[in-house]
Amino acid sequence: MVQKAKILLVDDRPENLLALEAILSALDQTLVRASSGEEALKALLTDDFAVILLDVQMPGMDGFETAAHIKRRERTRDIPIIFLTAINHGPHHTFRGYAAGAVDYISKPFDPWVLRAKVSVFVELYMKNCQLREQAALLRLQLEGGGKGAVGEAKEPAGLLAELSARLAAVEEQAEALSKQLGDESTDAAAVATAAHLERKLTGLRRALDALEPGTSGGQAAVN
Repeated sequence: MVQKAKILLVDDRPENLLALEAILSALDQTLVRASSGEEALKALLTDDFAVILLDVQMPGMDGFETAAHIKRRERTRDIPIIFLTAINHGPHHTFRGYAAGAVDYISKPFDPWVLRAKVSVFVELYMKNCQLREQAALLRLQLEGGGKGAVGEAKEPAGLLAELSARLAAVEEQAEALSKQLGDESTDAAAVATAAHLERKLTGLRRALDALEPGTSGGQAAVN
């Protein structure tokens, strides 16, 4: 069973949160509400999120300040933030949003289809990164365990490498298709850059596997 990604929705107005849930429900992911910046930061302490939709105008801690806190934390600094705002003070206001760490800045009222499409890209990238981390963890586990299976039985090195290679190939194929889709659609530069980063990590993991093939050296190659 594939685990769903979590999307954090931050807005002080319940009707806005309800509208976001209606728009994003078609993605079939886990939607988490936060009615303030403080509540959002609390949610980020325990859960991992694929993307954050963050309202700019909130009482107390506004969106800019909330984003600054998110970007200062090691655990959360790489989570994409999409700012949502009902006001537009021109280029300077937009620049402040990007300077705070946003990957996108959308003015209300926004096109529901466009917002859903943007969010889906980051959800898909998040899922691919999760798959990559799982494969890297499996590789490390097998290397440290001397080629033992999940219940302790010994596995032939050739069979183990073939299994790991097949799993990695599936992730590589999906990542390549996603990168092509992003390039064809001229999607946001941030999403394209994230996809490129994912492909570089996949290349590193593939090199580590190749180094384990008989007749090669460097069996302890890094996969990060």
